[in-house]
Amino acid sequence: MKWIDGVDPAEAFEAYLALHHRLPAGTGGGRALAADFADIVAPFDLILFDAYGVLNVGETAIPGAAETITALRRSGKAVAVVSNSAAYPKSRMMARYATLGFDFSPGEVVTSREALLHRLKREPRRRWGVMLNPHTDPGEIAALDTVTLTDDPGDYDLCEGFLLIGSDGWSEARQTLLEASVRRRPRPVFVGNPDLVAPRETGLSQEPGWFAHRLADATGIKPIFLGKPFPDIFDLALSRFHHPPAAGRVLMVGDTLHTDVLGGNQAGFATALVTAHGSLAGLDVADAIRRSAIVPDFVVDRI
Repeated sequence: MKWIDGVDPAEAFEAYLALHHRLPAGTGGGRALAADFADIVAPFDLILFDAYGVLNVGETAIPGAAETITALRRSGKAVAVVSNSAAYPKSRMMARYATLGFDFSPGEVVTSREALLHRLKREPRRRWGVMLNPHTDPGEIAALDTVTLTDDPGDYDLCEGFLLIGSDGWSEARQTLLEASVRRRPRPVFVGNPDLVAPRETGLSQEPGWFAHRLADATGIKPIFLGKPFPDIFDLALSRFHHPPAAGRVLMVGDTLHTDVLGGNQAGFATALVTAHGSLAGLDVADAIRRSAIVPDFVVDRI
């Protein structure tokens, strides 16, 4: 994994502020009431959880998170994960959750990879250049006509479009090759993970969204983002339920204002910002809310 060198959560937050023009326009929002998580769930039928920074940090479960999910089930709440994790097949994600102590079913885990694949069904068949570690199992991506982007310049120009899915192993040299190829001949770019960063055990990792925005700045291309805060992934999550609850009966819980909270607000859900882990850890949360103008209904330390 390529880590951000010298970039802390404050700098990542500044990066999010700088790209607001490519995010959905902010709508709704609450009063950012400080609360304990257990005290806010009663009015909601469905609770959607971000993964990184809420349930886990990298490959480590956040203490108490699995127990919270179990307690919610026992109280009759429906739960689901809505994650911008696109780099791995669904089977690997399910195995990870089981190892971490979570009992989610496959239908309760909705990923930006799934949103991307759903969106690509509407696209003409193309040869896609894929940002993905070549040593990673491509899973469902293998059904597409793809070339994994590495250090061969010729591969970039052969592609008819690009899928930015996983940034593990991505390098400055590969980013330069991608930018040069798109500048020479603009082609569609789909981003399977809009996140700029994600919390890991050793810091914040650069995610595909980080490189997608760099690509847009360098070339003028307008990437198509699939994942939070964009609506496709939330529509897909609700479609998993035979009788989805009204938007006002859904609570979106996440650690990032510009993905989880903005996306939840746009969908008409209530939102809760988690602050102990994740992208805002150690920052002045009230100041971050004020500067972003993205306001959750609740602010909780952890679930």
